[in-house]
Amino acid sequence: MEALLRILSIIFLVLTACLVGLDSQTKVLFHFISRKASFKDLNALYVLVWIDTAAAVYNLLQVFRCYKLPDLTKDKPPYYIYLAWGFYLLDQAAVYMVFAAHSAAAQASIFAVTGQKNFQWMKLCDKYTRFCIQIGGALLCGYFACLVMAITSSISAYVLFKRYSPQKFMVLKGN
Repeated sequence: MEALLRILSIIFLVLTACLVGLDSQTKVLFHFISRKASFKDLNALYVLVWIDTAAAVYNLLQVFRCYKLPDLTKDKPPYYIYLAWGFYLLDQAAVYMVFAAHSAAAQASIFAVTGQKNFQWMKLCDKYTRFCIQIGGALLCGYFACLVMAITSSISAYVLFKRYSPQKFMVLKGN
């Protein structure tokens, strides 16, 4: 189940990175000036592409780990608890980083939709409609990837804390 969820999150992360990274739209202004809108115009979208790519690679490595070390809950050597802690903490960090990147990109995209009169930023989505719609779809896919990664992280937490005793705080079962 964990490998399936990780593959699903890889699909959504790669889809988000491709939708944002390959999205561009060119408009001709005043019959001789052309302006191209791309993800590089907004730093939050640029960071989003790199973070989604890194999270997809991390999940791909974890899929390989799922097939190499299929179950950390059975009787294994004691050092496997450290691996379980590492996987849990890395899963948490990946989810938080992806969620933070998507939230920052959503905030920056809101400025592109509404503009900001105090800073004299104009609305960009009036001119680049297709670009903005594609970015919105990519952000929706990214938030779905965050949800799937959070579910995967809860599975990681279950695998980790299943090895601990319910009666004694932070004591392994069998000790």
